[in-house]
Amino acid sequence: MVSRRLITSKRRGALWLVLVLLLPVDLYAHVASAPQTVQVAAPPNLKAPDFTLLNQEGERFVSSALRGKIVVLDFIYTTCTDVCPLFTANFAQLQRTLKNENKGDIFFVSITTDPEVDSPKVLKAYARRYGADFQSWAFLTGTEAQLKEVWKGFGIRVIRKGRGLVQHTSLTTVIDQRGMRRFNYFGEKWQTNDLLNDMSTLLDKKGTISDR
Repeated sequence: MVSRRLITSKRRGALWLVLVLLLPVDLYAHVASAPQTVQVAAPPNLKAPDFTLLNQEGERFVSSALRGKIVVLDFIYTTCTDVCPLFTANFAQLQRTLKNENKGDIFFVSITTDPEVDSPKVLKAYARRYGADFQSWAFLTGTEAQLKEVWKGFGIRVIRKGRGLVQHTSLTTVIDQRGMRRFNYFGEKWQTNDLLNDMSTLLDKKGTISDR
């Protein structure tokens, strides 16, 4: 006979799972008690916002110029000692993996959440520490007003705690060749193979809506 205690425990576990899934995305930002990884397929036909920012060279970067490529985009800041270094290291690993295969089909974008510190020069130095290839990876900054529009468009919550100390939503999103958001990862524990599988799906489907 199954004990009442076991049944109660299972019910509590199920209730906790429901509550976790109902948590607003904002709470997934650098919070130790939040789910470590949440991967969801973005709603079909959800267009990624277009934006114009500055890249690590101080040059104008227009996101719409990436149409026809799969874009993997995240939000980081250079003085972060929490999850941002992991995100950047994962992107670097993915870029090395894809260097000879599908190199021209995939582009990486990292957008700062701390424009006060992250000038193009600072971003370039940060990127070089990870061996980033700027031919297929851009590190972007801009004015506070410009970035706020981008953060809002992607649902990113940014809270400044002090100079060089920022709390922000941990989002990695995959955008297809038509500029549609297809997969979102909230949290820091996603594996590079997860993104490789998503990108392979989009390459195979050539931008059509996937069944995942």
